[in-house]
Amino acid sequence: MRRLLQLAAILFLAATAPAALAGEPDPRPDLVLTGELRRADHERYREAAFDLPEGVTRLSVVFAYSGKEARSVIDLGLFDPQRFRGWSGGARDRFTISAEEATPGYLPGPLPAGRWRLILGAPNIRPGGAARYEAKVFFEREPRPADFAAGYPLPAPLNPAAGWYRGDLHTHTGHSDASCRTRSGARAPCPVYRTVEAAAARGLDFIAVTDHNTTAHYAALRELQPAFDDLLLVPGREITTFFGHANVFGPTDFLDFRMTDVGPPAPGNWLDAARAEGGLISINHPGLPSGEICMGCGWILNVQDPAAFDLVEVVNGGTLTQTGSAEGPLQGFDFWHARLNAGARIIGIGGSDNHDALRPLDQPGAIGDPTTVVHMRELSLAGLLDGLRAGRVFIDLEGRPDRLLDLSAQAGDRRAVMGQTLAVAPGERVQVTAIVRGVDGGRMEVVVDGVPSPALSRVIRGDNVDLTLDWAGGEARRWLRADVRDASGRLVLVGNPVFLQTVVHTPPSQGSHFSSRFGTRSQSR
Repeated sequence: MRRLLQLAAILFLAATAPAALAGEPDPRPDLVLTGELRRADHERYREAAFDLPEGVTRLSVVFAYSGKEARSVIDLGLFDPQRFRGWSGGARDRFTISAEEATPGYLPGPLPAGRWRLILGAPNIRPGGAARYEAKVFFEREPRPADFAAGYPLPAPLNPAAGWYRGDLHTHTGHSDASCRTRSGARAPCPVYRTVEAAAARGLDFIAVTDHNTTAHYAALRELQPAFDDLLLVPGREITTFFGHANVFGPTDFLDFRMTDVGPPAPGNWLDAARAEGGLISINHPGLPSGEICMGCGWILNVQDPAAFDLVEVVNGGTLTQTGSAEGPLQGFDFWHARLNAGARIIGIGGSDNHDALRPLDQPGAIGDPTTVVHMRELSLAGLLDGLRAGRVFIDLEGRPDRLLDLSAQAGDRRAVMGQTLAVAPGERVQVTAIVRGVDGGRMEVVVDGVPSPALSRVIRGDNVDLTLDWAGGEARRWLRADVRDASGRLVLVGNPVFLQTVVHTPPSQGSHFSSRFGTRSQSR
């Protein structure tokens, strides 16, 4: 039986493994280990040692070998200077390890400097046979967002096409405070796979798991990602302080959440660390009160820098389950609009804040209720982070895949879409164009500096409409965005701003199309 299993493994590897030493276009490795196993190594273990320097935050290995046509097989494992760190046998040709998460079969944890050893097992090398191997070793010294869908170190988008992608940016599992029904009907901590299955059942393209302060769920996400190859699993966490909650998307190393003062965070705090590592930061449910019922749920942290946060959770599904309203004072619209009016460029998103993955999908606060829809260049972690930063984003309060809201504004030959800035001279006419899908009989309203504009409100006639409105931009306008209501008046789609920059004309001889009151600016496109 053992020989039959080995033969099956050999045939599988021969069919699926990349060509030995084929020279894939990997980034330049820090080390390349080479060697050869022969018949004398058959059913033996050999080592390929290397020295790990100080300061490495992630270790990755890409492994290849020759001789597969002669049924040579090399299994792979790893020891650090003190202990066993994992084994993948012949199942993988690459793995990655960091302090917080690792490829399945390998153990996350500290990366001590010193002598590490690849363990090479040879379950089969025929008489006269040989297998040349090459191990590319990569040292990462600066933490960065970890894409579980990528076979490190090669980028591998789940979908290379640009377009609108739908997902949920706020969910919890049994790694923090989520529970769900067991098979016997009791309640127990809800495993990560149930959240991922619910997201797939909803037809989402991405799901962020954001357990409180911990990174323990990342290993499960990395394990599940290959099986859900059309659903991007996003490493997130909800930094939960006494003075407010904020989601961080992308980084996987520990972020120190232990703030004990409502005042400005000290240098080197979790905000600085998350931003330095390329992560995005979202203020969660800022309209909630904070107290004994939910300590720190409301946002009172004293952060004056308008650029400190990228996103704000405008609609929270957990609040929907309590109040039934997407527009009440406990949601985030007032908080968001106040910061936009203060000059912050902050993008509005939604999140279910789901704490029970088995909650029926037609109920408020289920996975994907609300859904955040992001225009991305590709379906990957980098595509998601860049898409959120760009701000071409809308919130679908009912999670309907047939619905769409896109907004642009044009002044002269200058055009901007959601998330971009449009230069507007005083009194200059602005064309506002909205594309709305799936809300026949509803109404679109444009919100200018936080106030709905009746003059820019239109009934939607048809399932696929393009609405273009003329508007005098005027002075001192900061931003405009669109909301869509259905035929009953319920808010169903929430758009993000086009930001406005007031400029004045100058004569062409001064060398600029536009200038602000404080200096010359080039034409904004």
